[in-house]
Amino acid sequence: MKLAVLLSRVRQDEKLIFEALTQRGVEFAKVDDRELVFDLTDPAATTQGLTASTSKMVGRFDSVLLRSVSQTRAQTTASILAAAGTKPVNSPATLATCNDKVLTTIALVQAGLPSPRTLVAFDPESALKAVEDIGYPAVLKPPTGSWGRLLSRVNDRDAAEAVIEHKDTLGSYVHSIYYVQEHVAKPGRDIRIIVIGGRAVAGMYRYSEHWVTNAARGGHGVNCPVDGDVGRLAEKAAAAVGGGAVAVDILESPTGLLVNEVNATMEFKECTAASGVDIAGALVDYWLEVARQ
Repeated sequence: MKLAVLLSRVRQDEKLIFEALTQRGVEFAKVDDRELVFDLTDPAATTQGLTASTSKMVGRFDSVLLRSVSQTRAQTTASILAAAGTKPVNSPATLATCNDKVLTTIALVQAGLPSPRTLVAFDPESALKAVEDIGYPAVLKPPTGSWGRLLSRVNDRDAAEAVIEHKDTLGSYVHSIYYVQEHVAKPGRDIRIIVIGGRAVAGMYRYSEHWVTNAARGGHGVNCPVDGDVGRLAEKAAAAVGGGAVAVDILESPTGLLVNEVNATMEFKECTAASGVDIAGALVDYWLEVARQ
């Protein structure tokens, strides 16, 4: 098999993946996604004419592990490579669902999984009505994005009007869809579970004094066992968005566990340290299974 890791930059997560591949004696190429040029009108060019930084052809790879920092770049590349016969991990369908919070929520609800109450609006006046319907405090999120960026907790009407006005003035696609969610009174932490190939392999509680507990925003991880209800819920959530290798974020609410989000291009170094599980090894083993199919 000929394999490639498609990346934007080499972070600690990618170093762990490289180490796991090397330990298994797997040869692989490293492909910088900034170097790629795709000819959509000529599939042969896609499969034969793309040169990676390693001087190997992208199209000649049997499978590509997507590690692009950009969600849109990963999703677009996955779609192009899949059409040209190269198997991407994750699939275009999983990436498309996870990269859009609206589609993620739809998938979770259709699967009958508990999630925070969420409303979507497209106009500032309707967005304000949605916030007041949810009740204060409420959370405004962009439909795309990661690392806990651009999240707003609004505690009263004045704050809601200000945030909505700013989003309306900014005017980009990210801000023109108002994704309004109930604020869940979590106990100073949330839960991240890593699900690979349908199995919950590791988890961590993410603690923070801030209401946003993402590791990128300063949250710190403590091991969370995955052999109970939380692991089973995460596995169901992963299946709902199309499966593959994903990170499922779960909230502990006064009424029980709620699936908040699912990330399809996951960072896992913090969870590796917290859980002691070789997540990179599990990811590589799953990738090899996909490549052999």
